[in-house]
Amino acid sequence: MSESPENVSNKIQYDDFAKVQLRVAKVLEAYNHPSADKLIVLKVDLGTEQRQICAGLRGHYDPAPLVGRNIVVVANLAPRMMRGLESNGMLLAASNADHSKVILVTPEADIEPGAAVS
Repeated sequence: MSESPENVSNKIQYDDFAKVQLRVAKVLEAYNHPSADKLIVLKVDLGTEQRQICAGLRGHYDPAPLVGRNIVVVANLAPRMMRGLESNGMLLAASNADHSKVILVTPEADIEPGAAVS
């Protein structure tokens, strides 16, 4: 079975994927972004450091129950300003086509913050 041109053009090499550092982070604090309707601000522990991440979870998750959860984040993403707050990473989540359902990617069992995901 041959692949369509759209599928071929979207493929990346292993070396490109290997650049992405996925790590487990424990959520220490979470609150609604004061200037954005869809963002929640998370303070996370990556084992060796703490960071702030802004994520489009509002409307899908309440902030308080996120505290204490382990999530998976892209740890080596360049910082980005999001509605006036700096975000230092990106969490992984799955969503359906219309984004009406968003599910956090989390480890199956408890593991220390900073653990590599591969």
